[in-house]
Amino acid sequence: MPWHTGRLLVAAPTLEDPNFLRSVILVLDHDEDGALGVVLNRASTITVDETLADWVDLAAAPAVVFGGGPVEPTAVVALGTARESSAPDGATAILDRVRLVNLEEDPVLAATELERIRLFAGYAGWGPDQLEVEIDDGAWFPVDADPGDVFTDDPDGLWHHVLRRQRGGLRLLATYPEDPARN
Repeated sequence: MPWHTGRLLVAAPTLEDPNFLRSVILVLDHDEDGALGVVLNRASTITVDETLADWVDLAAAPAVVFGGGPVEPTAVVALGTARESSAPDGATAILDRVRLVNLEEDPVLAATELERIRLFAGYAGWGPDQLEVEIDDGAWFPVDADPGDVFTDDPDGLWHHVLRRQRGGLRLLATYPEDPARN
């Protein structure tokens, strides 16, 4: 069974759950116990400066808190790009140099190891076998991630962008209208 840690889940255009409508999720962990990830393309209007001002200098543009998913919406998940491929203190990179960031760290010291960060309020989660069933049902398309996806400066266009770079029929879904009845 393939695990999808470090990959993207792109919502099928027919997925109607408002939490995941046209979402792109980076899978942070996936194993026999389930999966969790963060929605990469739900920028909020809440700025990093309003929530964790000490981290604003490292915040990637747009410097806002993203809606990471419906689970624990008051929890903050931080992702950062390490300056070097090895993560400090045994932290594991999720994708290339992208890793989880401990917000308890001193941001000034963290800046010596990190190029940028992105903050997410909440996360998406699946129980054992739940994600596999949803993928088999066609709700999600697992695709390879690019580190730039995590820190895109165009979160609203990410769903289209990720689909456009795929091959075959999946690429065509990038043109799927928001309301097929109006097509």
